[in-house]
Amino acid sequence: MNYAAGTVLSGLGALFAVLLAGFSHDELFRTHMWILFATLAIFTILLMRNADYGLTPKKVDQSTYMDGPIRYGVIATVFWGVVGFLVGVLIAAQLAFPDLNLQPYFNFGRLRPVHTSAVIFAFGGNALICSSFYVVQRTCRARLFGGDLAWFVFWGYQLFIVMAATGYLLGITQSREYAEPEWYVDIWLTIVWVAYLVVFMGTLLRREEPHIYVANWFYLSFIITIAMLHIINNLAIPVSFLGVKSYSAFAGVQDAVTQWWYGHNAVAFFLTVPFLAMMYYFVPKQANRPVSIRTACPSCTSGRSSSSISGPARTICIIRRCLTGHRRSAWSSPSCCGCLPGAA
Repeated sequence: MNYAAGTVLSGLGALFAVLLAGFSHDELFRTHMWILFATLAIFTILLMRNADYGLTPKKVDQSTYMDGPIRYGVIATVFWGVVGFLVGVLIAAQLAFPDLNLQPYFNFGRLRPVHTSAVIFAFGGNALICSSFYVVQRTCRARLFGGDLAWFVFWGYQLFIVMAATGYLLGITQSREYAEPEWYVDIWLTIVWVAYLVVFMGTLLRREEPHIYVANWFYLSFIITIAMLHIINNLAIPVSFLGVKSYSAFAGVQDAVTQWWYGHNAVAFFLTVPFLAMMYYFVPKQANRPVSIRTACPSCTSGRSSSSISGPARTICIIRRCLTGHRRSAWSSPSCCGCLPGAA
């Protein structure tokens, strides 16, 4: 990791947070920006302690896998899992003992989304990101694309988690199930997610293997579809660019339908599809047995096409043609998922 560049970017982010806090239009936004400043300031100090100030930059061995973000991702997965489970125990106790509801920041209404988001997006999200980085390198025999961009994805996602969770405690939410963060936190997640897609797609494009292994198609479905769901569901108009409040671009029934179109497909493409990707790599690897093309390909294509009315399977198939150069339809090709026998 380039600690010097990270120090500069983190320091500039901290300065920007101070400016936003100074010009904010409401108290909640000001408080949230001070939290952002404190987080980035601490991160900047930690980076400065590890930065190499020598005139000769260290050379990175490009022939090895980039496992640094993966190791940190495993640690973050365990940490956020423990946090999410402990908050779950606390809110369960609050239901039995109402006196444990500490107003206003630690009552059940504000802690409940902290629990759900910590378990789903912090615990689950970190597990998926670090496992996808691990699997795509091993199955493509290529180092992660983009240099330190993978580090940006990891640390940027941790910043999103911190901003979302502290926002819940402050009462800064859209009141949308599984999509509570307000507009400025959503924008940051979009930036991080696009960087994630660039890293993953770039690694696939520079692969040494002729075929794309089936697990990578599941991961790609997860990344692209979640991006689409997140952007459309969180389309909103801010009341002020220096305030927390925003209003959804949709109204009434359309807003409700959009919200649970997101919620249902978040379950499909965040909690199902990418975990199948993990299974398609780690289970055959541990069993030392090949993946059957007769089961892998149908599950890959049918899962993508049936889980969402938006038909992301067609998008994935178009991307497949760009990545592999095949002109035959992905529906009829025997290697539609790049899942060949023995590719474990």
